[in-house]
Amino acid sequence: MNTLEWLKPGIYGALIGAAFVSVVGFSWGGWVTGGTANDRVMTMSRNDVVASMVPVCLDMAQSDPARADKLETIRAAATYQRRDALMRAGWATVPGTDAPNRDIAQACLKELDL
Repeated sequence: MNTLEWLKPGIYGALIGAAFVSVVGFSWGGWVTGGTANDRVMTMSRNDVVASMVPVCLDMAQSDPARADKLETIRAAATYQRRDALMRAGWATVPGTDAPNRDIAQACLKELDL
C-alpha cells in the first residue's frame, strides 16, 4: 500500500507534539489528575473545618469553670503531650460528637498560646 509521503512525518509530529504538550502541562502548567485534585480538595476542606472549629474550642476553654486547673495541667505536660492534655480537658470535642478531634486540639493549642 502506497501512503502519501507527508502522512508518516505528520503522524510522528502529532505524537511527539502531544507528548511534549502533556509533559509541559503536567510539569509546569499546573495540570493535575482527578485523584490529585480530589486529595487537594479533601485537605483544604479538612483545614477549613478545623479553622472554623477553633473559635468553638476557645469559647469552651473560656467558659469552663475549671479553666485554671485544666490550663495548669496542659502547661505542666511535656510539649509533645499538650495536645493530648487539651483533648482530655474536653475542649477539642466538637458539639454533637463523643470523641475529641486531634487536628482541632492542635490548632486550639496554638491559639491558646501556652
